Amino acid sequence: MISDRDTPTAAAALTVEGLAKVYDDGTVALRGLDLRVPAGAFYGLLGPNGSGKTTLIGMITGLVRAPRGHIRIFGHDAVADQRRARLLVGLAPQEIHLDRFLSVRQVLSYHGRYFGMATAEAEERAEELLGAFDLASKAGSGPNRLSGGMRRRLLIARALVHRPRLVILDEPTAGVDLALRHELWAYLGRLHRDERTTVLLTTHYLEEAEELCERIAFIRDGRILAEGTAAQLGERFGGARLEDAYLAAMR
Repeated sequence: MISDRDTPTAAAALTVEGLAKVYDDGTVALRGLDLRVPAGAFYGLLGPNGSGKTTLIGMITGLVRAPRGHIRIFGHDAVADQRRARLLVGLAPQEIHLDRFLSVRQVLSYHGRYFGMATAEAEERAEELLGAFDLASKAGSGPNRLSGGMRRRLLIARALVHRPRLVILDEPTAGVDLALRHELWAYLGRLHRDERTTVLLTTHYLEEAEELCERIAFIRDGRILAEGTAAQLGERFGGARLEDAYLAAMR
């Protein structure tokens, strides 16, 4: 495991410079994108479908090759120093893919071991997260026996097993009911506040971004269009709410 001593304390959590990506079919996903997420921030990335969010996340986590540009995670180059950089990141993807042959407990503990945790440490962390996400009663069940909301909770818990310093949440409350959405907001708020974990959130729920995020970037056509607090974006694009600013920016 990587300790804080192995990472530059003054570095941004995430620095992206000149990132570009064109897929084989000619689709231009990113056009020289620049982004900086401060360490310890709760940061929102908002944009329509096809704006480049998924490609950007894939490049940050090493799932998509970055042919041009630079990505640094707490100062570590995500390509040249991929192993160190990847260990610092936890990802809860938008699509729910969970091994149906594992129990809920095993999903968490195996994930911890994949990221270099000792077996006992991974199992202890799994138990901690089962309690935190109210999944303890389902610990021995398979993920396919969970409700949609529980599977979403399990995805977020899995992203946190190895105690990453940067957590990427891609549409974390998609498809969950309002009560569970607010429960997840409360947990994510505590995670950020108490552990100072840096969070990068993508969401189509603008009230979610307004509630949780300290800073927000608008992404459109593979570029960052604007960045700032919700109030600053409102001043720039007009409107009393983030929704008004977003709709004005995306016209």
